[in-house]
Amino acid sequence: MTVSATVAELVREFRASGRIVIVGASLAGLRAAETLREEGFSGSLTIIGDEPYEPYDRPPLSKQVLKGWVSADHTELPRLREVNAQWRLGVAATGLDRAAKQVRLADGEQIPYDRLLIATGTRARQWPNPTEAALHGVYTLRSRDDAAQLQKALAAQPSRVMVIGAGFIGSEVASACRELDLPVTVVERGSAPLVGALGGVIGEIAAQMQRDHGVDLRCGLGVSSLEGDLCGHVRRAHLSDGTTVDADVVVASLGSIRNVEWLEGAGLASGFWGVGCDAGGRAFDVNGVITDSIYVAGDVARAPHVLYEYQFLAMEHWDNAVLGAQVAAHNMVNLEPHYRPHLLLPGFWSGQFGVNIKSVGVPPFGDEIVFTQGSAKERHFAAVYGRRGRTVAAVTFDHGKWLEYYGKLIEQSGPFPPPPSGWDQPDDMKPIPAEFPQPGVPTAIPDVVLTGHDPSERKAEFRSRPR
Repeated sequence: MTVSATVAELVREFRASGRIVIVGASLAGLRAAETLREEGFSGSLTIIGDEPYEPYDRPPLSKQVLKGWVSADHTELPRLREVNAQWRLGVAATGLDRAAKQVRLADGEQIPYDRLLIATGTRARQWPNPTEAALHGVYTLRSRDDAAQLQKALAAQPSRVMVIGAGFIGSEVASACRELDLPVTVVERGSAPLVGALGGVIGEIAAQMQRDHGVDLRCGLGVSSLEGDLCGHVRRAHLSDGTTVDADVVVASLGSIRNVEWLEGAGLASGFWGVGCDAGGRAFDVNGVITDSIYVAGDVARAPHVLYEYQFLAMEHWDNAVLGAQVAAHNMVNLEPHYRPHLLLPGFWSGQFGVNIKSVGVPPFGDEIVFTQGSAKERHFAAVYGRRGRTVAAVTFDHGKWLEYYGKLIEQSGPFPPPPSGWDQPDDMKPIPAEFPQPGVPTAIPDVVLTGHDPSERKAEFRSRPR
């Protein structure tokens, strides 16, 4: 038997045997399961999810669902192929025993595995005061149930909606409220909407866009407390400047928390920014050693990227969940010479106030910005971010057809300012500071986070592996 035939036989045996467990029954978990079967895995497959629903699509929740165009229970993700899996829905994973290779569930059951994919994603950060968070009319927006409850509240025509936080979700909620002709106040601790993700220059454009559409936007302020009536319904918000705003619906859009608590004590490199892994999705342990049988994908993954100085990126993007899951699943059932890297160029889109906002690359990595096409005043433009003479990201408002061009520049480490493109170049193409907030400034956390590679930056703590 030739060497190549021996290797092929090993791959077939590897794919046919064993038990794979996926913790996380959302987009990444589903696409990983489909890829495993597509790659020829014929062993036991178990998918664990803390929600009682099969995987559904989250982007419509803050857009079409809130407007009443689509019911929250009609957002199921399409199945690309049969996965033939055992679904354990409505029960959360509460622990991981790496020595015994078992996942512990909230109902006490232990699920054995030979290979494990962690795809537990994120959850919405709740209003920090539990008593105020429990008031009727106070909402977060992350899950299908969240969207259904908030849509019902908006359909009841509240006198005023307050949105706390002007990141992408908060801004989309405010946009939906204005489309429903509801009065809305947005309170943002940063200097402008989207400032953490796109910087102050673009943030000021977003701020004016909100105000032009009738949003009562208040930046540089926080909400000190929420006040309810005798029936336990929220009625008023007290702001940090001493003013108050009457509102009977409050949406706390305070960012997300990565679901890693269940991994405590497992000896993996998990923490605030997610679970550390290599570019192929293989998880690191606490000492930076690659594990052999544990993989990570989706919002909870934190992996180095060659285009961004090998800093670890944590990405809450739809395409990151899909492509990262496919890469991880491929590597789970292939031998080392056939491993693939997940080196996605980050990208996102957001529809708000009648404008389609799209981005490619990692804007917060840049420190300068230049408008390259269109008109910022008319909110129809392309702008490029640069760092040390290199193009690192781009953002467009209703100008998305050019993103592929800018994406190629980023992938090729193209120069900044970039070479002229298109025919609608603005008169002033001089780079200016992008005005990103300094680390630690209270503001919305961007959807793509550069989490660094210097342990001292994140107050890392050495912990020996539990025996």
